[in-house]
Amino acid sequence: MPDYGHDLLFGAVLMPTSARPAEALHLARLADRTGLDLVSVPDHPYRPELLDAWTALAVYAAATTRVRVLPNVANLPLRPPAALARAAASLDLLSGGRVELGLGAGAYWDAIAAEGGPRRTPAEAVAATREAIAAIRALWTGTGPVHLDGDHHPLHGAPPGPRPAHPVSLWLGAVGPRMLRLAGAAADGWLPSVPHVPPPRLARGRLLVDEAALEAGRKPDRVRRLYNLSPGWGGWPQGTPSDWPEQLAELTVEVGTSAYLLPAGRPDLLQAFAAEVAPATRELVTAARAHDVRED
Repeated sequence: MPDYGHDLLFGAVLMPTSARPAEALHLARLADRTGLDLVSVPDHPYRPELLDAWTALAVYAAATTRVRVLPNVANLPLRPPAALARAAASLDLLSGGRVELGLGAGAYWDAIAAEGGPRRTPAEAVAATREAIAAIRALWTGTGPVHLDGDHHPLHGAPPGPRPAHPVSLWLGAVGPRMLRLAGAAADGWLPSVPHVPPPRLARGRLLVDEAALEAGRKPDRVRRLYNLSPGWGGWPQGTPSDWPEQLAELTVEVGTSAYLLPAGRPDLLQAFAAEVAPATRELVTAARAHDVRED
């Protein structure tokens, strides 16, 4: 069953530059007004030309009323999970339950090390992410001091809280097999990007996520499948926005992807994504699902 039946979500990936900080804020407000579901920003703490992700997300949440905000994805090597858990929960409470949490194991290790962060091997990065997920969940839901063993993120009697206003989703940016299996076993979603996982590779990744979920005693549909798009020359979806709905709907029905985030630096493109691409894609998916039900 490639289509997991999830509701479709559409959102934006914004670039909050320090040179033009008002531009991304304007786009966040536009995303909110036009009915998009998600506003995200990349988290590269070692890049001074970008505003701090959590500071930007807090401002965007305060300037909007309905859209959900998230880091895409939080840089775990430079964001200790205990502090990250409290930051996400705090913003979720302040925004009325409008925060989700994208998580990333890390990359660009030279830049991370230059900031005083660790330089991890692939195996260490997976282990550290697994520990971080456990620590974040424990601090959100625990009722007493949290004790967790670990080589990277142990907790020694950390007090839990604050508890988020709603069940915050943990969406894992994953490319390699070990991270994909971690997404299936422990995360609420898999959030790849077109340049790293192009559409032909999604089916294989989906299988690894599903297998790991089943081995962990979870249903595969517990894991939402999201996608950071990269339109334009050599990217995906291809063509103009009018060409995108059929491509997105096909991916939803065949692979189960149910959330699409568009890198958007232009208001007109963001408006077209919200006003044209999103409703047309939803219509196509609804028709395909109805057809499948009739066939059954």
